[in-house]
Amino acid sequence: MTEPNKDKNAWAWVPSLYFTEGLPYVIIITFSVIMYKKLGISNADIGLYTSWLYLPWVIKPLWSPFVDIKSTKRNWFLGMQLLIAIAFLGVGLTIPTNNFFVLSLSCFWIAAFASATNDIASDGYYLISLTQKKQSFFLGVRSTFYRLAMVTGQGLIVVLAGFLEGYYGNNQKAWSYTMIITAVFMILLTVINLFATPKVENETEDSKDNPIRFLDVFKTFFQKKQIGIVLAFILLYRLGESQLVKMASPFLLDQKEAGGLALSTTEVGTIYGTFGIIALTIGGILGGIAISIYGLKKWMLPMILALNLPNVLYVLLSFWESSSVVSVTLVVIIEQFGYGFGFAAYLMFLIYVAEGVSKTSHYAIATGFMALGMMLPGMISGFIQEVLGYTGFFIWVAIAAIPGIILTRYIQYPATYGKKDKN
Repeated sequence: MTEPNKDKNAWAWVPSLYFTEGLPYVIIITFSVIMYKKLGISNADIGLYTSWLYLPWVIKPLWSPFVDIKSTKRNWFLGMQLLIAIAFLGVGLTIPTNNFFVLSLSCFWIAAFASATNDIASDGYYLISLTQKKQSFFLGVRSTFYRLAMVTGQGLIVVLAGFLEGYYGNNQKAWSYTMIITAVFMILLTVINLFATPKVENETEDSKDNPIRFLDVFKTFFQKKQIGIVLAFILLYRLGESQLVKMASPFLLDQKEAGGLALSTTEVGTIYGTFGIIALTIGGILGGIAISIYGLKKWMLPMILALNLPNVLYVLLSFWESSSVVSVTLVVIIEQFGYGFGFAAYLMFLIYVAEGVSKTSHYAIATGFMALGMMLPGMISGFIQEVLGYTGFFIWVAIAAIPGIILTRYIQYPATYGKKDKN
């Protein structure tokens, strides 16, 4: 790909590509939690089995070099998006069966591997299709539409499921139809990306980003400066959130006697799908703009604090057992804004870590460790919650943020990294 082709029609494809990257992830990782809760699965089983679905994102570096070498990244993400739609259709069709938990999890597994591969190809396309200054500029747009997709998955689509629950009076039928509709939506998004993304790669050209040897990809990654501290930081940045994300929805949905707030499916979906979207959008855009103006160094500590401090509000909600929709909405607004703002620094740091040869594969490795940091704590989150109760669990979540905050003092990177050129 030649330099003049970079930055081509970025406003047309960055939003749709990252919305399509975020939606499968949230359906597989977060939406599935709400779905299984409403279908009668226990918190311990939800935390354990849905956290295993992170595994494809953890091990995706094992096949990321093939995405670099075989075909184009555009062909890869279009093919994977279609496969995800088929897998979601499979989930919808298996929910009404007697063995729905095992069968639907199997379909989610297929979708998870396809989604992880879609992430590799989409992120690689972003890295080679934009110059560095445009990468930092579109970071806020990218993270915002990714998170918009996540809020759509745990907001608007959950509202749809809640409506169908009331309409049919049958949770299995409601969630089955919801997944079938989601599959159709994924097909529509795939078609949009087919026409929105320009063909910036030559199928036969030897890209500078292609690794010479498979093992060299991993060797050069683990030879990077401060790699031990860097990996620890990636793993710990979201240690608290990795557990909160698994138990926040069950907390809102659980009955009072179980320590929950007893909100309805529709109420939870509406809160995330309206006010949450607005707060997330503002936070994500401001985060990207702040880094592009002042550089990553100035904003790293404020942003990790913005991501983690709002989790303390869940302690207050559970202690007071407040089921006020206003109180819950206010907490979600603050949490979503903080997440959108704080996640911008995390994404920019991952891009920095991937700099150099084979940056597509190195970015995949970095995000693999990011997924590992979500998977392992998430697996035990349900057990911790059942032992400590919701209030004790949320206190633990707040404490878990401390190691990542401390590590911000020790990681090294250019102070102006991500800063937009004045020219």
